[in-house]
Amino acid sequence: MRAAGRLWARRAATAAALALLAGCSGGGGGDGRAGGDAAPPVSRAQLALRPGDGAQDVPVDAPVRVEAAGGRLLTVRLADDRGAPVPGTLSADRTAWTADHRLATATAYTLDAVAEDAGGLRAVQHAGFTTVAPEHTFVGFFTPEDGSTVGVGMPVSLRFSHPIADRAAVERAVAVVSDPPLEIAPHWFGDQRLDFRPREYWPSGTRVTLLLRLKDVEGAPGYLGTQDKDVHFTVGRSLVAAVDLDAHTMTVRRDGRVLRTLPVSGGGPEHSTYLGTMVVSERFEVTRMNSRTVGLGDEYDIKDVPHALRLTASGTFVHGNYWTDPAVFGAANTSHGCIGLPDAKGGSDDSPAGWLYRHTAVGDVVEVRGSRGERVAPDNGLSDWNLDWARWRAGGAVH
Repeated sequence: MRAAGRLWARRAATAAALALLAGCSGGGGGDGRAGGDAAPPVSRAQLALRPGDGAQDVPVDAPVRVEAAGGRLLTVRLADDRGAPVPGTLSADRTAWTADHRLATATAYTLDAVAEDAGGLRAVQHAGFTTVAPEHTFVGFFTPEDGSTVGVGMPVSLRFSHPIADRAAVERAVAVVSDPPLEIAPHWFGDQRLDFRPREYWPSGTRVTLLLRLKDVEGAPGYLGTQDKDVHFTVGRSLVAAVDLDAHTMTVRRDGRVLRTLPVSGGGPEHSTYLGTMVVSERFEVTRMNSRTVGLGDEYDIKDVPHALRLTASGTFVHGNYWTDPAVFGAANTSHGCIGLPDAKGGSDDSPAGWLYRHTAVGDVVEVRGSRGERVAPDNGLSDWNLDWARWRAGGAVH
């Protein structure tokens, strides 16, 4: 029913039915109108809704209010375009109602109110309106992807498109839950990255859900989030590769059982390989490696590096190597910091590097130890596991 109308269908229908019965009875007299011209009673209750029907670009902090004059409110319902109700507060004398929460941006709302006068006659009014789109927004780019299956070392990582000033507000709007349930804690790396992980590697078979409730959260002055999304992923089998740089070996274990020990060559004396726990973040059957991209000048430019597994954002890979003397694998560390395994030009599935590539997924773990080299920074790639649990939990904004 539109806002201008306050006629009640039930009363009008009853009156029409009585008139019809009178006209069909064949009874005598009268002018044949049988009282049909009599106007039905109108409620004395007057409703005022704000914002009004058809309003556009309504500010999200604009008050939403319903007032009744000459009567009292019976019901008020404010709902968004998905039908979700917005709670409100009714005054003690039932003549006013006010929404309890600010509105969402770029959202259509409906507002419906029913009032009753002293004689029991009801009035209804409807308003539909839309809110303004935010001028400045931010989003969180998430890893891993929705629906993926990952290794046991995969943290949940969010990178925000704008620096976050109110980390606590953003952190409260994000949750990571698992089945079976685990204690999962957040940690901030600067003002644009928020990661989540459990105390230890995920158990195989764990189902994990990232709940993003960032829509209209003010992450920085004037910047509102836009996401209301659930992301699901599954943890697959456990695969952990332990690299011993001193012994020049990689021991690969799946679900705790040794699958194979492979010969490797790590970083040489001038470019030692990072120590610590790293996680595979990307896989490339073939990729180009140029020393200029990692600040090493013109030392190398190899356009067809086979079977490459990225470990750090700074450029550490496990990869196949066909250009080095095969005798160094298992015997010496000669690389510029990567971990090399024997391979053939173009990549051979039967090589140690090809075998490792086939068995490795994003999220699998590479643990590197040795007598020399720097420990990898926890924010270099997905190296979150290099912080102990106490320091990890201390990096959250909400305690």
